[in-house]
Amino acid sequence: MSKSQTSPQIPPKYLQEDEISDECKKLLLTLPKERGWLASHMYNYQGFWVTPRVIQGVISCQHQFQAQDSDIILVTTPKSGTTWLKSLLFVLVNRMKYPVFEQNHPLLVKNPHDLIPFLEIRFYGYGLVPNFASFTSPRLLSTHMPYASLPKSIQDSKTKLVYLCRNPKDTFISLWHFTNNLRLHHKDIHPIEEKFESFCKGVSLYGPFWNHVLDYWKQSIEKPNKVLFLMYEEIKVQPKLQLKRLAEFLECPFSIEEENCGVMDEILRMCSFENLSNLEVNANGKFSTGEENKAFFRKGEVGDWKNYFTIEMSEKLNHIIEQKFQGSGIKFSYI
Repeated sequence: MSKSQTSPQIPPKYLQEDEISDECKKLLLTLPKERGWLASHMYNYQGFWVTPRVIQGVISCQHQFQAQDSDIILVTTPKSGTTWLKSLLFVLVNRMKYPVFEQNHPLLVKNPHDLIPFLEIRFYGYGLVPNFASFTSPRLLSTHMPYASLPKSIQDSKTKLVYLCRNPKDTFISLWHFTNNLRLHHKDIHPIEEKFESFCKGVSLYGPFWNHVLDYWKQSIEKPNKVLFLMYEEIKVQPKLQLKRLAEFLECPFSIEEENCGVMDEILRMCSFENLSNLEVNANGKFSTGEENKAFFRKGEVGDWKNYFTIEMSEKLNHIIEQKFQGSGIKFSYI
């Protein structure tokens, strides 16, 4: 047998677990630990569950990141429509610099996650010292961090936060597919029953889901000029209305002329699942850390959970969500 046949395949960078500092390794020894969704294990840091490398990224980000008042930060729990909103946000904010009707728009040649990178994952997650010099104002950034764990400079500045929430059933199914997809060919894939139990216990990436959503919901009510709370399902049903809301919140409203020229329609067409998923960069490209771009485009639908949930699963999660969100004013749409 040749050497290449016997040597184990080196996992892609995103699955490698040894790139953390001794300081972080010591910290992990003190934290609650559970079986992971992507990495072997996840740990509870500051009340949310995450992988060791992301903990390291969160700590670096908290210590080093200096927010600017003009920053715009997109926040989601994983698999809530992040890719879609990143594309909408990028095209919307940059529509003077990159007119939507012109060819060679950056969205056509770059993945939305490259255009609006994650702070704690891409910038700080691999022990790098980020260089923001190439960013023009407003800087478009993103995070999955819960509100309480955001760097203090974000909380204390006029930085605007755009939060996107998706119903928990579709969020769970999307997360289960996504993490299994990234583990495929490298590790065992997780049965749905096992990960459903984890999700219900609050043990999911950046979970508990309800804590994450409720904290940003509360902030959006207390600080409506700082935090905009959007629902994935509402954008699906009334895309133009929600796009206008977003533009007004970011103080770059559409002019009458733009509305008459179909700029909103073109932004929605450009950022549609059909258009983005079929672009060469998203069909065949890869992140520098090994994730395939196409992993971020599965279905983009509302109600796909019905193809996977048993009646018992649906009832169990309904009961939990009812308890956790009681009196909050949040209502989820599942169809």
